[in-house]
This record gives sequence, C-alpha cells and structure tokens, in this order.
Amino acid sequence: MDRRYANCITRRTHTDISDCNLKQTMEITNDNQASPVVPAKTMVGAIQKVSKRENYLPWDDYFMNIAYLSAMRSKDPSTQVGACIVNPDKRIVAIGYNGFPRGISDDSFPWARKSEDPLDTKYPYVCHAEMNAIMNKNSESLKNCDIYVTLFPCNECAKLIIQSGMKRVMYACDKYSHLMASKASKRMFDAVGVEYIYCDTTSLVKANTAEEETGTQATLTSDANTPSK
Repeated sequence: MDRRYANCITRRTHTDISDCNLKQTMEITNDNQASPVVPAKTMVGAIQKVSKRENYLPWDDYFMNIAYLSAMRSKDPSTQVGACIVNPDKRIVAIGYNGFPRGISDDSFPWARKSEDPLDTKYPYVCHAEMNAIMNKNSESLKNCDIYVTLFPCNECAKLIIQSGMKRVMYACDKYSHLMASKASKRMFDAVGVEYIYCDTTSLVKANTAEEETGTQATLTSDANTPSK
C-alpha cells in the first residue's frame, strides 16, 4: 500500500474518533442542561415531618415522681415521705426521705407511732425528708430553688426551707392541714413569700402516705413541735 495513502487513512480515522468524542461530550452537556438536578426528597416521594412525642412527662410530674421514688427508700413502716430539690435551671440538687439520723440503727430504735412512754415512739428521732434533702445538697446554695415533697412540710421543716432560701414548695398531700404544725408552716411561708402549691401529679411511683391512727393525731394537735410524719 502506498505510504501516503496509509497516512491519509490514519489521519481520517483519528479525526473521526475526535469528532465522535466531541459529539458525545456535547450530548452529555446538553442532557445536563435539559435535565436539572431533582431534589432527593422529590425523587423518593414526599417525606412527612416527624413531630415530638406529645404525652411526655411534665416537669412537675417528673420531679414529684422522683420524690415518691426517694420515699420508697424510707424504713418507716407507717409513712414514707420523699423530697426533691430543684434549682431554677430544672436540675436536681438534692433528694431525701424520712428516717433516723446517720449511724442510728433502724433495728434498735423504735418505729412505733404511740406508746405510754413518748421516747418509745419514732417522733423524737426521725429526720424528715426535707431536712435530709437539705443536708444532702450537692450545691453550694439552695437559694431560689423549688422543693417537691410528697407530704406538706411541718413547721420545723418550714423553718429549714425558709432559712435555705427556697422560694416554692410543691406538695402532693396535705393530710395534716388541720394540725397546728401545718398551720404554723403556712403562716411562716406567707410571711416571707414562699409559695406553696398543690401538685396534682400523675404518680407513676407511689409510696405509702396513708393516714396515721387517730391517737397519734390527737397528740400532734396539742404540740406544734412534734413531727407529723
């Protein structure tokens, strides 16, 4: 074959290949221009927005149930009381329940509600839930905190609440409202501006806060300083 003819064929073949590649490139470019990018959500169909769960536990129910859960630690066979202290940022800074002071045997000291000798009852020895919560605090100050209690504070605990700087008492039960100790608590709270609000909570946890016997209540009515729990 003549060399000049062969070179001509080779050059033509290269030109055809280049033209073909150019044509394909133009087609791809045109296709991209004609077919805009489709959003993913349109390609896979309409995506429904997922909303938050509506039946979650409100703050008041949450903290009061923690107070009830704490009450279940109490060794008191008749009444278990719990307390939960919360700061303005909705953070728990203390919890407590009613029981004997640290180091005193739960098996050696009396749990009786009434006896011929008052020293053989639980009342001179038991620390209330509010006291224990205040003593167990994990923050420097309780100023402006709320306290959630399963039973309305007695007058002695009311003093501690006021002295600690707390501003609101949320309570689940006020079964001793007719007694002098409870009335004294309310009088002090009113005098210093501490709110006390009944918390009609949804109780997921429930301790025994049943009414104690009438004999014990009669003793409490005549002595405001006698613990009512």
